[in-house]
Amino acid sequence: MRSGFVAVAGRPNVGKSTLVNALCGDKVAITSTVPNTTRRRIHGVVNGDDWQLVLVDLPGFQRPMDALTERMQETVDGSMEDVDAVLLVVSARDRIGAGDRFVARRVFALGVPVIIVVNKIDRLKHGHVASQMKTAATLGDFHALHPVSAKTRDGIGELRDDLVSLLPEGPAYFPRETATDLPLEERVAEAIREQALHLTREEVPHAVTVVVQEIGERDVDAVLYVETESQKGILVGKRGSMVREIGTRARPEVEALVGRPLFLRLVVKVRPKWRRDPRELERLGL
Repeated sequence: MRSGFVAVAGRPNVGKSTLVNALCGDKVAITSTVPNTTRRRIHGVVNGDDWQLVLVDLPGFQRPMDALTERMQETVDGSMEDVDAVLLVVSARDRIGAGDRFVARRVFALGVPVIIVVNKIDRLKHGHVASQMKTAATLGDFHALHPVSAKTRDGIGELRDDLVSLLPEGPAYFPRETATDLPLEERVAEAIREQALHLTREEVPHAVTVVVQEIGERDVDAVLYVETESQKGILVGKRGSMVREIGTRARPEVEALVGRPLFLRLVVKVRPKWRRDPRELERLGL
């Protein structure tokens, strides 16, 4: 039996969570176009006949701006210890610049194999992808370099095979039926937050967090917290239209997670400056 942990690192919004989902063949992390969608460490588990690959999906490397992003960066730093390899993800659609080089210096200093992934190659010309790969190759002494599209899953099989080849001998860390270590309540909360991210703009997505109060036989009660009354007004919408739409879009995934039809009851509340208050972050499970 071979098993091991692989950290997935990169700047915000390079497609790390989409890549983890593609490698797992299951949705274990929410995705959106909003930077810093991932706020906590998530383990995605992939099983083979004689191997188990545990992918550690992390928030993007960033300069902390408040207590929340400071905790997110602490999560990244702490999770880099005791991994067997690192996936360094860069975007084929953006210039590979100083931010990518900063992350690269951190991961190559760990002394474990690093696989560089040039993500989001779909709908790009071969010449552009080749140029991005050439630049990515200068980031460090890598084990392998893979062009992939996590969205279309192009190149995902080859990348998974390469990761499995790096796994050391070891036990299965999770039961075979486990896709992620996130508790059910947190997966439900994230499914709701994902729809709020898709439906709102500007500062509102960054100010939203979700706490599931109860999962009952027929109901799920959850609270969406924001920081200001104006954000609450946007999230509630005219006569409750926005929060109803969030619930309508989230309910199919919530029902799939819980395993039965449910009524999804959502309430929006204000917690001023929750992102800046460590005590509020503790209360919110962040």
